[in-house]
Amino acid sequence: MARHRRKISRKPGLPPGTLAPEGIAGKTPVRITVLDYDAARFLEKELPLIEEIIPFRDTDSVTWINIDGLENTAVIEKVGRIFDIHPLILEDILNTSQRPKMEDLDRYLYVHLKMLQYREEDGEIGIEHVSMLVGTRFLISFQEKSGDVLEPVRDRIRKNGRIRKFGPDYLAYAIIDVIVDNYFLVMEHLEEKVETLEEELVQNAGPESLERLNRLKKDLIYLRKSVWPLREVISGLERIEPPLVEQSTSIYLKDVYDHVIQVIDTLEILRDMASGMIDIYLSGLSYRGNEIMKVLTLIATIFIPLTFVVGVYGMNFHNMPELRWEYGYLSVWAVMIVIVTVMVGYFKKRNWI
Repeated sequence: MARHRRKISRKPGLPPGTLAPEGIAGKTPVRITVLDYDAARFLEKELPLIEEIIPFRDTDSVTWINIDGLENTAVIEKVGRIFDIHPLILEDILNTSQRPKMEDLDRYLYVHLKMLQYREEDGEIGIEHVSMLVGTRFLISFQEKSGDVLEPVRDRIRKNGRIRKFGPDYLAYAIIDVIVDNYFLVMEHLEEKVETLEEELVQNAGPESLERLNRLKKDLIYLRKSVWPLREVISGLERIEPPLVEQSTSIYLKDVYDHVIQVIDTLEILRDMASGMIDIYLSGLSYRGNEIMKVLTLIATIFIPLTFVVGVYGMNFHNMPELRWEYGYLSVWAVMIVIVTVMVGYFKKRNWI
């Protein structure tokens, strides 16, 4: 996962609602797409100018306006003027470090959440800031850059699926549901990474393993911050009354809430496993250190009597009995070999080696 530290503080003294795109990653241009539909008809097009969304503001059909790219604050300001969006909400849309949340502003709902994607090319997890404004006949989504996990929702609209029979609240549910379902894919890859790292720590841990473990723990902490508040968001949406959220949609939101709880449980288990792997790493280091000390101790123990024998016969006394004996040198070697053999046999019998 990319580094998660972003600038979240603004310049002191700016008035509330000031649009300052600080901390936004990437340099992607703004891309505006529109999906306008009802049970009988469907329209999909890309708009080169933000002013072209004005005809879709008061239609009887459901309009999904998606804006990719948050670098151009002028576009966000124009959207705010066209749909009469509160400046503080526009400020939150640009705040990519915002935790998931939901606000009821009577005329529309503001929903913010994190979209997770597993990148096959580098094996990392991408996190993207997604905001939605849900009105009675429109839904406006804001993303940091192009590319998302929402294509299944677009396909259901194109193929005249059930989603065409409901309003923007059901569309918001469908978008949240796809995003949450993709969390499970991310959790599966994280589980594989945790299991692989755990085996590595048990068998052949090294400084690189500890570095990967620390990075994994930071990723899990950041994911927890991105996912945990989502249950409050879903719970808040369930309590919204019509016409912004119909009773029929609340039933589906309960299902999404259950999925979020499952993701949170999985994430907590992975965090516990990652915390436990620190103990595994330290235990592995201690075990290998003990094995090294065991070998060195055995070697030292074997050489203690040999050093004694050599030390005795290294003394330069003329009256030593074996000093001038013809077979004295060979006898000393024989004694030392017997001592080593007996000690090694004793160590093996005690399962010390």
